[in-house]
Amino acid sequence: MKLVKSLILICLFQIQSVFLDEYLDYKSPFHPTISQNGMVVSQNIESSRIGAQILEAGGNAVDAAVAVGFSLTITLPRAGNLGGGGFMLIYMKESKELFSIDYRSRSSLNSNLEDLFGSKLPQQIQDSDYDQTKYGYKASAVPGTVYGLLEAHEKFGVLPLSEVLQPVIDQAQKGIMVSYDLHNAIGSTDQLKEDPESKRIYFKDNKPLPIGSVLKRPDLAKTIETISKHGKKGFYDGWVAEKINSSMQENAGFIDKNDLKRYSSKFRDPIGLNYRGYSVYTQGPPSGGGITLLTALNILNFYNLEKYKKDSYQTYHLLAEALRRGHNNRSHHVGDPDYFKVPMNSLLSKERIRTLKKSLTLDKASNASSIKKHDYVEEGKDTTHYSIIDKKGNAVSNTYTLGYSFGSGVTIPGTGILMNNQMRNFAYKYGDDSTESRASSPGNKFEPGKRPMSTMHPVMVFDKKGQLTLITGSPGGSQIPAANLRLITGVIDFGLHVGDATMLPRIHKDWPYAGIEYESTLSSDNLSLLSRIGHRLDLSDTIGSTQSIQIIDGINYGFADPRRPNAGVSTQKTN
Repeated sequence: MKLVKSLILICLFQIQSVFLDEYLDYKSPFHPTISQNGMVVSQNIESSRIGAQILEAGGNAVDAAVAVGFSLTITLPRAGNLGGGGFMLIYMKESKELFSIDYRSRSSLNSNLEDLFGSKLPQQIQDSDYDQTKYGYKASAVPGTVYGLLEAHEKFGVLPLSEVLQPVIDQAQKGIMVSYDLHNAIGSTDQLKEDPESKRIYFKDNKPLPIGSVLKRPDLAKTIETISKHGKKGFYDGWVAEKINSSMQENAGFIDKNDLKRYSSKFRDPIGLNYRGYSVYTQGPPSGGGITLLTALNILNFYNLEKYKKDSYQTYHLLAEALRRGHNNRSHHVGDPDYFKVPMNSLLSKERIRTLKKSLTLDKASNASSIKKHDYVEEGKDTTHYSIIDKKGNAVSNTYTLGYSFGSGVTIPGTGILMNNQMRNFAYKYGDDSTESRASSPGNKFEPGKRPMSTMHPVMVFDKKGQLTLITGSPGGSQIPAANLRLITGVIDFGLHVGDATMLPRIHKDWPYAGIEYESTLSSDNLSLLSRIGHRLDLSDTIGSTQSIQIIDGINYGFADPRRPNAGVSTQKTN
């Protein structure tokens, strides 16, 4: 009997070893981190470690997600936040249920066009007027981050909130070392210099904090400690809310105590589709990014990408054309579902997809619109994403944002809270017949109390047996669908492991704008061939930064996209 058991164990070890050898082929330089325990992948390794610490303390994926979300406020202040908003997917393994929490920022009930722009008529709004929605107190919508994270914790967490947040409080008090990336981010963000409190925190002697110096956040520690004791009321009521209210009133902002008390996150139905037998789920409205991704995947379902190979001009052409039609769906018909009836069924219907597919050819770029790009509907790229799985298989995919890097640039005095500039993301040109594209979207027209459309969309993918197999998401503004699409097709269509799929060159194509934006890693041969079939080519910065976990046979493979500095994977060290 002992001999039989030994032989079985040897066979199992050999099978697993063969699998791992194939998966971690030394021909590839991009190796994921492997663990059978819990795992956290985020844009900052120090925050990933705090998430893993919570898992080791007996917390589940949701507990870890709350800790990471608060920690990134310290380690990645240009994107991690308490003063912004986002979307979260939660998968509970035992019940096999998937939940979506919309904690998008929403406009103040006091906000109005006349106070924003000096005019009630969209035709009279000048390009220069849009600075009001970029920087300063008027740019901020009511923050949803704290409400959304704590709502998730109340429903799904297992550890007390005080235990979840204590490592973050400690981190804020002790401080973090200023990295090269943080130093440069501060120096390149003009709006920080315009706000006295932000300047006090992030500058020394009128210069960005030096590399290697220690950035301590005592005010932020006090705020998080209050939240840890009082939950949502610690932010949306009490002294923190008073500070937000008084600062807004003193600086002609819109948000007041009533806005804060009235804010709530919302559970929404995730949206999804079948792609090559895999079930891909993501965020629905007010996200337009999820619709963009699913539209593109639906179109690609008509083609066998595998035969074109992972790095061919045909693949890039199909990705570009699918993305363009996805953004077309997004641009016209998406907004806050509490204010606008989004025609989801028709947008993703077989008839609609067939119509979009008919306009696509394999040997020619589709006709480009000559419409001038409208800067005032651009989204900031300094969002951030993290993916988490615990040892029981519960998982979180979370994307949240301040908008621009460091949001509006405003820090509420005495709190450490950086505020968002999400008032930027409304379609203020609705009603102006001379304007097209997302600037005139009826679904996203500005209204008080409304959530602006977003491109953020966390993703989870389930395999043909219904098992969770991929958790991912990305920052990048309107480029987020491109990053997610490339990763998903890399894994599903080309059978790549998550590391290789992450490092594939990326392209982005929007609507109605003509060009393909491409990363510098795209080969000159592909560029030449894409140009030959009619694509205008525009060199981009890196596109997105996916933070991903792939699950195969109960083993977790994590890969932090190196396109942005300091990202990292941390694993639970104890059982």
